Amino acid sequence: MTGSNIYVGVAGYVGRPDAPGAVGLFRRSTDGGDWQHVIRTLEVYTVYVHPADPGLVFAGTSDGVWRSTDRGATFQRTGFPDAGRQVWSLLASDGDPDRMYAGASPIGVFRSDDRGATWRRLPEPSIPARCSGPFAPRVMRMAQRPGRPDEVYAAMEIAGAMRTTDGGETWQDLGDDLVRLSDLPHLRSQIVQSETDAEGMLDGHAITVSPADPDAPIIAVRMGLFRTRDGGRTWQDMEVGRFSPTTYARDVKTSPHDPNTLYAALSVAAASHDGGVYRSRDAGETWARFDKVQVHGTVMSVGLHTSDPDQVYVAARYDGEVFGTRDGGATWEAMPLPGQVKDIYAIAAG
Repeated sequence: MTGSNIYVGVAGYVGRPDAPGAVGLFRRSTDGGDWQHVIRTLEVYTVYVHPADPGLVFAGTSDGVWRSTDRGATFQRTGFPDAGRQVWSLLASDGDPDRMYAGASPIGVFRSDDRGATWRRLPEPSIPARCSGPFAPRVMRMAQRPGRPDEVYAAMEIAGAMRTTDGGETWQDLGDDLVRLSDLPHLRSQIVQSETDAEGMLDGHAITVSPADPDAPIIAVRMGLFRTRDGGRTWQDMEVGRFSPTTYARDVKTSPHDPNTLYAALSVAAASHDGGVYRSRDAGETWARFDKVQVHGTVMSVGLHTSDPDQVYVAARYDGEVFGTRDGGATWEAMPLPGQVKDIYAIAAG
């Protein structure tokens, strides 16, 4: 697919502050060739190919949103109001591709109405601080409810989930039932500095809403995959452990080509040396191992190509590990990043 690329975001990790290596954004053609280090001086936490225009590629960095208009060959800082603000998630609206959202750390949401050229800070979400950690809570992923462009769900690291029904002007906290679920012994987890057993259930990493089941968002948290059918008032354990020996959920995405097909990145823990990508073909009811590779770090991100359903890419945390398939999972290729790099956080393709 001529002009199509893979993009990988690399940043440091709070648990390994002295780890050597490069950070930034790497780009490589899906047809092969060498990796290019296109952003060198900033940490990159998320990468996003605009679904309506693959020439537009966005990087959420340690200094706001950076944008490319030439398929990632060059990047410029956008008109983003907060200098030095970390951006961890990006979303373009289905109903209006000019509207975009950016999720930040500390918790905050920004909106663009010109395809990411300029941004404005939306009102403070005011999500309660239920646990503390070695970093400020982050808006890790946003997902729009299909058919309702103003309804957006967000997953937040060590802060649970939230929802807006007015395009981000106000936000509703969705964490109460996640905390309630942590009363169950197998859903208790406390590994950082929070002094609460609800830490694992509030450790949100990704969220998706399938058009096949538009009123049932699925959130990926430390303790697995959970689904709501009432706007986040209650959450149900999808019990992904029935299908996978590992349940630390770092990513969950709906295929842009088939609403019944979902992918999830499941590993042992945040800092681990094993994991895999699982696929559901029935909107999350059942799952099966999809990848055919052995990673040596936590699987951090699944990259679904914006226009080719046969292309899926996998990024693991350590040693620049990247793998991909171009034939729907039949065969896989290793395509590690060059040289010494810090930790991979995100992968995208288009």
